[in-house]
Amino acid sequence: MSDTYKSPLHKTVSISDTDVWNDSCSVEELNYAIENGAVGATTNPVIVGNVLKKEMHLWEGRIRQLIREIPEGSEEDVAWKLNEEMAVKGAELLKPVFHREKELKGRISIQTNAKYYRNWKRMADQAAYFHTLAPNIQVKIPATNAGIKAIEDATYRGVNINATVCFTVPQSLVVAEAIEKGLKRREAEGNDTSKMSPVCTIMVGRLDDWIKIVANKENIIVNPDYLEWCGVAAFKHAYSIFKERGYRARLLAAAYRNHYHWSEFIGGDVILTIPYKWQKRFNNSDIEVKPRMNNPVDPKIVEELLDKFEDFRRAYEPEGMTPEEFDSYGSTARTLRSFIQGYESLLGTIRDFMIPDPDV
Repeated sequence: MSDTYKSPLHKTVSISDTDVWNDSCSVEELNYAIENGAVGATTNPVIVGNVLKKEMHLWEGRIRQLIREIPEGSEEDVAWKLNEEMAVKGAELLKPVFHREKELKGRISIQTNAKYYRNWKRMADQAAYFHTLAPNIQVKIPATNAGIKAIEDATYRGVNINATVCFTVPQSLVVAEAIEKGLKRREAEGNDTSKMSPVCTIMVGRLDDWIKIVANKENIIVNPDYLEWCGVAAFKHAYSIFKERGYRARLLAAAYRNHYHWSEFIGGDVILTIPYKWQKRFNNSDIEVKPRMNNPVDPKIVEELLDKFEDFRRAYEPEGMTPEEFDSYGSTARTLRSFIQGYESLLGTIRDFMIPDPDV
């Protein structure tokens, strides 16, 4: 790497419109990411639980303090207060970026309660509350059937949305349309939208994971290399449609499994939210940093995936699923379950502080 660039990720953001976020609210990891050009970060209860495992020494005292400050609070009350404070701390670290980028970048995402995925009003109201925590907050709402309505409503209320639990082209297009409706409703009432920066995530690695599971369950033989391209193909297809239709939401790639989830998206007007371990891998790699976003995925790969996997077809084709089908799609169900389980695990961590196990 030349003296001009600190790292491959720094070069990625320096030579293109591609942005990098840190896929964590860990202080150590976020500082590293910002040093290498990151302009955002993300969190959720699962990430908070993982941060506590790594940085408990930074938060143990505060957890005990919160328990005292909320004497009638449940473990959920304490867990959400902790979740909010981690997000606010990350927002503070990103404030210089937020101001430098004229408030269009430098945000941290905080996620609504995954258990609300069927209740649009609870998600929208929680999003509106999170919006008040810091000026550079972005709010994650799942792209479930109910989540789509929540995304429109929260956008209308001025919340900067990051649609999550999204893996497919049809989900991303419905999200983009909901955001457009919300923005237009705001504008019709004379409200400013110039500083809003809505985002739609496609969890590319989780789509790869699901198609691999389908191949195993249904005994489908396919070139194994092709299974590493499912998420890339869907993301690039969605990107081309977003550009064609002029959607104001930006696409974000998440859930990293291989270097294609970085290298194939370089050069696009997109966001890459990258876990710390993958940032380190990419920065220590010899992958050439050059624009590839406009390079199509080999048609042979796409054709074979479409031919052999109905669930890839549903993910790839713009009308492959209706919103009513989003919640039961394999990747959605698996991710919602893991997010809810992660949330319950976080509650268990807080419970151990509130009611220490006398047998330990």
